[in-house]
Amino acid sequence: LRRHHRLDRRVLAPIRDITDMAATLSASNLSNRINVAGMKNELKDLATVINTMLDRIERSYNSQKQFVSDASHELRTPIAVIQGYISMLNRWGKDDPTVLEEGMQAIAQETASMKDLVESLLFLARHDKKTLLMETSRFDALDVVAEVHKEAAMVTPENTFNLSPSDHCLVTADRGMLKQVMRILCDNAVKYTPKGGIITMGVARQGGLCILTMTDNGPGIPRDELPKIFERFYRSDSARKAENGGHGLGLSIARIIVMAHGGKLRVRSKVGVGTTFSVELKTDASPQFPAPASNA
Repeated sequence: LRRHHRLDRRVLAPIRDITDMAATLSASNLSNRINVAGMKNELKDLATVINTMLDRIERSYNSQKQFVSDASHELRTPIAVIQGYISMLNRWGKDDPTVLEEGMQAIAQETASMKDLVESLLFLARHDKKTLLMETSRFDALDVVAEVHKEAAMVTPENTFNLSPSDHCLVTADRGMLKQVMRILCDNAVKYTPKGGIITMGVARQGGLCILTMTDNGPGIPRDELPKIFERFYRSDSARKAENGGHGLGLSIARIIVMAHGGKLRVRSKVGVGTTFSVELKTDASPQFPAPASNA
């Protein structure tokens, strides 16, 4: 009986505790953990491993809840604006050309914003489900940067866009996705650079790396915000106050694309001076290219 009691106390009771705790787990109490006090040897190791697994599950679940909450919040605003303008048009906008034009423009703008948000959410969902597909090819990264430079100068003439003397750099990547990264970085620079500011793009080949850069002379990013800027839906206080603050998903998507190519997305910033984003990709053995591009 004494041996049976010791066996029950040392072995069977901890196993029952683990079983009982596992049976009570649900979405509402994922914070429950196994009490490892009094356990020894293999049982304690098992309980510790299970607790660690539960930590990961809880973090993932909370992250998903936060993501859904943030997405719902971002979608709620344009929907509310559209509903407001539709109500206004129904009341008196039909007979007032000025009100009708204002309402139509606002609805079109909010619809476009909602479309961009949904496309970003679908991209993130594909990434989370590991179904993100890439169509890789070999191309000169400088061609992509030159295209983004030309488009930005045409769309935003109030700023100055420079293409610094750059190296031709052959990479194997998804051309469309790499261009999307540079567009995101360019749009981000435009948002935070005052009108008349200077945004400089470039490509450099350093050792086995092809480095694409986007530099602005905007207000810079405070040191305490730098670790957060790649988080989903994160926006600084200045971005939230701005009319074109966006949804806070661009940099997160850019980092996902760069990492999917085995590269790195780095940022350097100094308050009052400006910010530089750098995309580092592995370069292929480059054939003979023409002389480096000059300023444009």
